[in-house]
Amino acid sequence: MNGTRASAAGGRSSDRDSLGSRLRLTNAGWIVVLSALGLSLIGLEAIGTTEPALAYRQAGFLVVGVFLAVILALPSYRWAERLAWPIYLTTFALLVLVLLPGVPDVLVHPRNGARRWINAGFTQLQPSEIAKLAMILVVASWLRGTDRHRTFPGLAFPFLLALVPAFLILVEPDLGTALLFGPTLLAMVIAAGAKKRHMAAIVLGAVLVAPLSYPFLRPHQKGRVDALIAQVRGDDRYARTIGFQGGRAMTLVGAGGLLGQGEERAGSLVHHNALPEEHNDMVFAVVCCRWGMVGGAVVWILSMAFSGGGLLVAWSCRDPFGRLVATGISAMLFTQMAVNTGMTIGVLPITGITLPFISYGGTSLLACWAMTGLVFAMSSQSRRMFERASFEYGGA
Repeated sequence: MNGTRASAAGGRSSDRDSLGSRLRLTNAGWIVVLSALGLSLIGLEAIGTTEPALAYRQAGFLVVGVFLAVILALPSYRWAERLAWPIYLTTFALLVLVLLPGVPDVLVHPRNGARRWINAGFTQLQPSEIAKLAMILVVASWLRGTDRHRTFPGLAFPFLLALVPAFLILVEPDLGTALLFGPTLLAMVIAAGAKKRHMAAIVLGAVLVAPLSYPFLRPHQKGRVDALIAQVRGDDRYARTIGFQGGRAMTLVGAGGLLGQGEERAGSLVHHNALPEEHNDMVFAVVCCRWGMVGGAVVWILSMAFSGGGLLVAWSCRDPFGRLVATGISAMLFTQMAVNTGMTIGVLPITGITLPFISYGGTSLLACWAMTGLVFAMSSQSRRMFERASFEYGGA
């Protein structure tokens, strides 16, 4: 009995020590939190440049998102490992639901030919945003308990776990979000100790196969690739059709100059240039128009700080599951930021992907802050007695 009491007291003491360690200002988790907050505030201002009503709504989602992050950050994150598979399977069901024919229009209403949203009453729930975190959790849960990923055949199952939701998201269609799963998975299996030669073979295969996927793209996706190639060649044949959005975005980025045009003039420029999705996919163009190259650089710096802080958390976390989740979240959000800004400035095809923390969208913002809370929860994890050792590196 005394031993049981001592063990319980020791567990409570360990939890208090862990929480105290997380709350120290020297904790790398604060880099992640402060970067997320900075990006979110920039997003509110950028959205408010042309859509003040949406900015107020986004502010409400931000409050809920921060509250959600606090809830996830304070206790131990062990629940995430226990619930990884239920979350993954629930998300799978939601991804199937938006694609099922015969689902009432009041529940799943297509927009521009895409079936991505479920009407939840207070907001439009986007299962693909939840799927990003669900994939990270379930892959981390699987990798931490095995070393089969150190063999080439052993990589098949984690790749299948990522491929299933990515395929369903691609069918919606949402090519941009689907493409995020590959780089995220690669980062996680590398962090888990996968062999370099296996990773090199997979990356080389993907590079060689990617051009062969062009015939299987939808017409509007082919058009965006064609528009980017034409733009690089100086051909403006798509400027008034499929290339209009990209052309307007680049014009507004250039109009911002070094220091930007200010709120009123930037709002006028965005309005008169008729930039589509200026509060959503193309919000980076609004940031650059309003605050110039300096504003764009700040977004990149804060995004790199978020991912860098997440990798610091992963490096210091000795629990395999925590290390993998922090790595996956860092890779996912950095890749998403790079793709979004790249398509806005005309170096990547437009894929309809949001800018994390900045673009308008309740599900997206809540998912980003949930990831932030999880990374913060992992930021003080140290190895405990009888806990599985962390991954070993090395090997070709």
